[in-house]
Amino acid sequence: MSQPSQYAVWGNPIAQSKSPRIHQLFGEQTAKNISYIAKLGDEQQFEQQLQQFFAEGSKGANITAPFKERAFALADIHSEGCLLAEACNTLKRLDDGRLYADNTDGFGLKSDLERLGWLIPNQRILILGAGGATKGVLYPLLQAEQQITLYNRTHQKAVELAEKFTHYVRSSSRWQSQRSNASVCAKFGNIQTACLEEVAQQSFDLIINATSLGLQGKYVELPKSTFNQAKVYDMQYAKEQQTPFLNYARSQGVTECQDGLGMLVGQAAHAFNLWENVMPDMEKVLKVLKNEMK
Repeated sequence: MSQPSQYAVWGNPIAQSKSPRIHQLFGEQTAKNISYIAKLGDEQQFEQQLQQFFAEGSKGANITAPFKERAFALADIHSEGCLLAEACNTLKRLDDGRLYADNTDGFGLKSDLERLGWLIPNQRILILGAGGATKGVLYPLLQAEQQITLYNRTHQKAVELAEKFTHYVRSSSRWQSQRSNASVCAKFGNIQTACLEEVAQQSFDLIINATSLGLQGKYVELPKSTFNQAKVYDMQYAKEQQTPFLNYARSQGVTECQDGLGMLVGQAAHAFNLWENVMPDMEKVLKVLKNEMK
């Protein structure tokens, strides 16, 4: 029997990662012979660790906090979305030894929204936060022709992010010299920013929490009117979908709430497809994880 293809997820901390279990289920489902483990990255030696990992014959890696930007810098070739996010969560060793970097976070979110029936063209989406999580998902959402409003506590940070993506939408030639295996997208949605007072004056179809406040038991407080007729999605996940932001949204009368476990499975599925050239069934794996988390 041939040796399994070697993969790993790198982060610090990493013991809590569900990625090894997810990819084990993907391998079983698709009859692919893989080995996937969690690797604790060293803050000082991460680049050397990763290079050694690939030098030993490993075919791919997932990257999580705090190494996404460092992995992006280490790669030789980048996908278009990865260039815009300036961070990668997936690396693939090519046949010639070069490292190809992608960012599948946004495609994982998009896949989960499609699974829920929550992604229709030209809907109004409010995204909370303007950090790395938001940067990673904007590209696929704009491709899906969404009308996006960014709200961030530091408004200027949201403005800078919106301007970056607006410039790309209007003139993709900026990235022409850096892109590889990527085509100019024919259709894009719109992106703008809003302060809290402006958010209160608008209505949204979908509110996405992309902040990390939930890790501290906190959440972004919004005017109650913001939640009128809106669905709410938290990119974080927790047992029984009880993230602080989702609890808050329910207290404001929201009935359709979803945590980010499906996004986690979705981004992993897109990474697996990049490595093994087969797209696993997200729904089946998601059901297993939900049962195991109860």
